[in-house]
Amino acid sequence: MNPNHSEPIPEHPPFADTCGCETTQTRNVPDTLCNRRIYIETYGCRYNFGDSAKLVEVLEHHGCTMVDSPDDADAVVVNTCTVVGPTERRMLRRLSALSSRELYVTGCMAMVQKEAILSVCDPVFIPPGVIQDWYRTVGTVAQGSVGIVQLAQGCNGTCTYCLTRLARGPLRSFPKNEIRQQVMALATAGTTEIQFTAQDVSSYGQDCGQSLAGLLSDIRDIPGKYRIRIGMMNPATVMQDLDGIVDAFSDDRIFRFIHLPVQSGSDAVLERMGRRYTVEDFCTIVTAFRKRYPDLIIATDMIVGFCGETNEDFSRTLDLVRRVRPNKVNVTRYSRRPFTPVAQEKDFPDYVKKDRSRLLLACAEEVYAEMNAGIVGTEVPFIVTEKIRKGSVMARSPSYTGIVINEDLPCGYEGRALLKKDRTYFFIGERVTRFPRE
Repeated sequence: MNPNHSEPIPEHPPFADTCGCETTQTRNVPDTLCNRRIYIETYGCRYNFGDSAKLVEVLEHHGCTMVDSPDDADAVVVNTCTVVGPTERRMLRRLSALSSRELYVTGCMAMVQKEAILSVCDPVFIPPGVIQDWYRTVGTVAQGSVGIVQLAQGCNGTCTYCLTRLARGPLRSFPKNEIRQQVMALATAGTTEIQFTAQDVSSYGQDCGQSLAGLLSDIRDIPGKYRIRIGMMNPATVMQDLDGIVDAFSDDRIFRFIHLPVQSGSDAVLERMGRRYTVEDFCTIVTAFRKRYPDLIIATDMIVGFCGETNEDFSRTLDLVRRVRPNKVNVTRYSRRPFTPVAQEKDFPDYVKKDRSRLLLACAEEVYAEMNAGIVGTEVPFIVTEKIRKGSVMARSPSYTGIVINEDLPCGYEGRALLKKDRTYFFIGERVTRFPRE
């Protein structure tokens, strides 16, 4: 392994599936994935990218070299996503194109749609849980300005449209000491932004008597010039410890940013979705966070065209966006997924979902324009988290506002920026330099 690539995790713990249950049973990395040139292609969520990052550490530990093209590789690994129908079709096209290569497939699709995969290629399947097993025998993290720490695998949700929960299984929280050691290793490696991810970050520890608030409290003392971005939280599990989670965000090294998918502005739709919270619950969470942190950035997700969504239901979704005024809305058209409880329900024609998607996105962008207009021309503190290209970096404010600064600044650099131009989802900023008075 390249000694400049990774930092060891100190005091590596035994393999553990949950916060308190350990096992010594692991599956060995096959010889066909040792001492080879490997190309990895990753799709989907940050959790999938976290799996791929761990797989890179494992493979390099076993003498492999990562390459940037399948044409340069002895073997190809595809980390799949199947969250919606168009993604599934994209996966199958890509796997078909790679079918002549020595191919390995992991990710959610590998867990729940093997027959579909086998219809286009004949790969070796790697269950995502096996990657976790392998990784715990290696115990290193990659150097880089942005790092991913997985808090748990699976969730205890009951969403009727979700195939991911079937692929990942029930909630299995990872041990606190393991998470702490990964954060320490990333901080030592000089990582600037550490992203905490899971299928539902706010459910962390609910399977073993722990909590997200407790975890965040336990890592406060880890030194380093880093910030933590908390990943997607389900309103249903946030409501179970709202005060504790809100209080945990008081740590200055946690970005004042929440990703809180509401999915619909209609309680009737939420009930059919199996989301286990109400619109009022969502608004209660937003109010509690904003009262404590007025500069908070809120991202949410919404699904349009879900089974039985009436025009009135959709109007309530538009009204919720105007009322709550989120900083980002990820809009998804409902896509029927196999094996889910609503898979056989009547679906809307594509044109209905496209129209609703367009209207919701237009509504959200009106809100963005109004909110962003109020902060153009203001100064904010920032920390550089990524180099975009030569002469340009991505910086983040304490509330995770994206600021593109056209300077060659090192990751971890802190300063103040004047927000010059609104680019809808980020700002163009100019670093403010002040000289002492003569």
